[in-house]
Amino acid sequence: MKTQRLHLKAPDNWVNDPNGFIYYKGHYHLFYQYFPYGPRWGTMHWGHAVSRDLVNWEHKDMALYPTMREDQNGCFSGSAVEEDGKLYLVYTGVRYEVVNPEDPHTCLNEQFESAQLMISSEDGFQFDNENGKKVIIPPITDPAIGDRTHTRDPKVWKSGDHWYLVLGSTMEEKYGEVLFYRSEDLHHWTYVDKVFKGPQYGWMWECPDYFETEGGKVLILSAMGFLKNGEKEKNQSICFPVEFDQDSCRMEIPDEYQFLDYGLDLYAPQTTLDRESRRVLSAWVRMPKVTDEGWIGMFCTPRVVEMKDGHIFFRMHPNVRAAYSEEIPEDSQRAQDGYLISLDLEDGEELDVGGFVIRREGDRICTDRSAVFPDFPGAHIHSETPALKGGSFHLDVVVDKNLVEVFVNDGEYVISNAVYGLEDKIGCSGEGKKMRIHIFSAQR
Repeated sequence: MKTQRLHLKAPDNWVNDPNGFIYYKGHYHLFYQYFPYGPRWGTMHWGHAVSRDLVNWEHKDMALYPTMREDQNGCFSGSAVEEDGKLYLVYTGVRYEVVNPEDPHTCLNEQFESAQLMISSEDGFQFDNENGKKVIIPPITDPAIGDRTHTRDPKVWKSGDHWYLVLGSTMEEKYGEVLFYRSEDLHHWTYVDKVFKGPQYGWMWECPDYFETEGGKVLILSAMGFLKNGEKEKNQSICFPVEFDQDSCRMEIPDEYQFLDYGLDLYAPQTTLDRESRRVLSAWVRMPKVTDEGWIGMFCTPRVVEMKDGHIFFRMHPNVRAAYSEEIPEDSQRAQDGYLISLDLEDGEELDVGGFVIRREGDRICTDRSAVFPDFPGAHIHSETPALKGGSFHLDVVVDKNLVEVFVNDGEYVISNAVYGLEDKIGCSGEGKKMRIHIFSAQR
């Protein structure tokens, strides 16, 4: 699968976190955690895909692979920035202290250390893995700052004359924290401060991403051990409106949070600025089993992040919406690249998309994927939004063979769920007049 459209998926084998998301020299670059040897998690490499428009994607050659002591057991997640025309990747390198004798791609009892590394490229496509890597932040040795093992996922940005870097970490595996670093030259970094909330927000914070929008400042993080209700995906991505002073790197995080996505399948999101300076996000779709084609792992459609009156919206990117350009009859054969359904739901009405059921229950939108999802203990089957404040319940539903994304009121909330075995049918039910739905095909 060298070329793909709308939903970027594993070219083969396994993918997880999106990395190094950036618009650089006319291309959107999306790197990703990649295990090239089988459809399972293992020693991490960086795969690489590019796009001109966030709709049509092409997988390129592998970008990063282990070559140093500090990353000999994996090139873990990180980000990308441009400086003086070069593309810089900043990532976490992992070295196992005790390798699992039955599986060299894993370690025993989480006995490993993490360092932060950097590599550059003149064109965004060629990376010198043998000679071009540099350690910029060695493993943490002061437990008062962070954890030597669980500190990872650098996100870098520039503001004024300084560069800033955030890392996810943990304090004694009791609660998660974000560490702030600053640099004058992108190469030499100084620890400045950290922020945390407490054990109720998870024991480890992964993939932190801080950015500003026109409506306010936002922190997104992936909290390990956040859900404590026995469901399988206890690690969840959450977001906060925050206050941040860049001179002191002091951040204030409120108690209230939003889930990144109320389907609870998305994880490890990363944002960048698109060509029009919109803040755009990608995230990993966690999948419970390998597809019939032999791959596992994909990414949601790109979303524009905005904040209004303290609420964070995740809107369908206009390029994605424009790709669904041709309205088709309800009984028409829908395109292989997927389709979009647009409709309004009244209370009690229900839409059945090939076995994936979307219904309105009072002031909430709820979904049920029990008919199109593997049955295993702790599976998350039912999803729902918080109560919607307005009287409108407009839905834009993006349907792919292995993913359904339900955008509620233009991204006020989103429910995204991995699915298997969707049927090619659409059904409606509810009291009163027949629902009016519009179906749009993804045309090439």
